[in-house]
Amino acid sequence: MIASTPPPMPGMDTMHMSGPMWMPTAPPTLERLLAWHPQPLPLEPAVCLVALTAYALAVVRLHRRGDRWPPLRTAAWIAGVATGSAVTCTGVGGYGMELFSVHMVQHMVLSMLTPVLLLLGAPLTLALRALPAGRGRAVPRELLVGLLHSRFTRIISSPLFTLPLFIASLYGLYFTPLFDLAMRSWLGHEIMLVHFVAVGLLFFWPIVGADPAPHRPPHPLRMLELFIGMPFHAFFGIAVMMSTTPVAAFFAHPPASWGMDAVSDQTTGGGIAWAFGEVPTMLVLAALFAQWFRDDTRRAARADRQADRDQGTELARYNAYLSRLSASDSRDR
Repeated sequence: MIASTPPPMPGMDTMHMSGPMWMPTAPPTLERLLAWHPQPLPLEPAVCLVALTAYALAVVRLHRRGDRWPPLRTAAWIAGVATGSAVTCTGVGGYGMELFSVHMVQHMVLSMLTPVLLLLGAPLTLALRALPAGRGRAVPRELLVGLLHSRFTRIISSPLFTLPLFIASLYGLYFTPLFDLAMRSWLGHEIMLVHFVAVGLLFFWPIVGADPAPHRPPHPLRMLELFIGMPFHAFFGIAVMMSTTPVAAFFAHPPASWGMDAVSDQTTGGGIAWAFGEVPTMLVLAALFAQWFRDDTRRAARADRQADRDQGTELARYNAYLSRLSASDSRDR
């Protein structure tokens, strides 16, 4: 007789089925957090695989054409995809549905670390260089160029839009019923994860992105925008740490057998949110200073070349002037 129940997957002895999600049944350990996390649909692994494959194919296309692509950009893209998969495809994703502290690790990585690394990979620049030109036809490259120059992109990349969205994604999500509503279903949770990454990409794109952007202020203003946004993460973490009641009802009752208190776990999550902002801030500042130095070097080189060209022009004019004087002197004699 054929059994109607599928065989258990590796690690299933520490998980149970809750709705459409496999949920952990044992308290978290490093091994369980790093283990593979089964899901009803392997969306995150598929997205990560597509992102890596598409980027690699574009780089190969450039190399075959004889163009060079900076290895550091490739490394940044791989690191961005790796950090995203580390908190969605592993046990972190499962325990993030049970413990507020683990969920906060997931949120911080997806909204502040993964986007910065992906943007340093310059995927839009790579796409513009790798995609074939359509010569006026509506092909992917022309569609991408049109999108980058559209009014919609100018609006969503403006600090007047990205900064409020960056702040609202914290306070408007966790201090309203929206969070509990999203956590009720697997689909709602997946949409929330996409939201974290999208908000981070929009916020950091004009600040540190290596790709062309409609709004690209001078480097000091980019730092100012960064320093305006980052304290709100710290304030949010402090507010969560000081709360004596669960901020999110979804995490109000951790598994009783784990012996964990919801408020204590929430305090840990608030501390993670408060401290984690230092990591992307240092990374962004390092990238900004490197870009600033590179831009200044390029401007100085252009100025030197222009000066050389101008000097040659002036020398030619002076020689022509001397020739005219010599010719005039000869006629006078």
